[in-house]
Amino acid sequence: MECNRCDGEAIMHAAYSGAHLCADHFRESLEKRVRRRVRRDDLVPHDATPDDPQTWVIGLSGGKDSVVLTRILHDTFVDDPRIELVGLTIHEGIEGYRDKSLEACVELTDDLEIRHEVVSYEEEFGIRMDDVVEDDPENMAACAYCGVFRRDVLSRYAETLEADLLLTGHNLDDEAQTAMMNVLEGDVAQMAKHFDASLGPLTEREETDEFVPRAKPLRDVPEKEVALYAHVEDLPAHITECPHASEAYRGEIQQLLYNLEENHPGTRHSILSGYEELASIVAREYGGEDGAELRECAECGSTTTREICRKCSLLESLA
Repeated sequence: MECNRCDGEAIMHAAYSGAHLCADHFRESLEKRVRRRVRRDDLVPHDATPDDPQTWVIGLSGGKDSVVLTRILHDTFVDDPRIELVGLTIHEGIEGYRDKSLEACVELTDDLEIRHEVVSYEEEFGIRMDDVVEDDPENMAACAYCGVFRRDVLSRYAETLEADLLLTGHNLDDEAQTAMMNVLEGDVAQMAKHFDASLGPLTEREETDEFVPRAKPLRDVPEKEVALYAHVEDLPAHITECPHASEAYRGEIQQLLYNLEENHPGTRHSILSGYEELASIVAREYGGEDGAELRECAECGSTTTREICRKCSLLESLA
């Protein structure tokens, strides 16, 4: 099959758009979508200057999504002195898994000459995820523990690095799944939080001084296209699922969306587009003083809605 834009051989077919693209035009298409998302979400403030540059911290796991995001952002802003990129890698303590992906992170950041910081659960909390999974005092999935610890480390180090923005490699599949889960669970308040935390343009979110703003520039790109881009560009991505991954409900939603997308191409885009509009409406309804009261955790001082934050309560159960 020929590329729709030239006489070259197509390497992919996007059923949702009908496009057949060669390697060059596929690369161009994906990069264009990421850069368009950066513009639409107002990620580069109008008052940014070389004398007062923005620091963007990227959650760099070494997987395909974060590696592709880092590469595209680097290529986009390498000659723009208003933006400085920092890769932040978290080692959870998973034998044989994170070690290999850390190697990918080091190779990438060395090649792109990007500052790279590495932190670990063992250094931060005195735990390793392999041990957490074995003990499991709360009788819950490994991802539930890891998600709490990861969010805490990302947030704290984004502040330590004086980040203006924290970027993660969530793709279209990830965000469409989250949207479906929130809708099916009827969690309207969570939709509002989702919008203000990472979905809405920065200029439309409820302002807060407690957290570094987050953004997801890959969220218009299907997961398979992210993987293909990593392959075409020969990027050092560690494409292996975490051995402790066990989010059963998300897995069901993932399979549901696979089936819907196969039979009705464009379903993921439609779900996320409608969800973003709905989330913006409920964010205005749930925003302001009616939200949960924020306070400092009595144990660690981090911002939380509880007396003791979730991270500290989990660490106590693991002691």
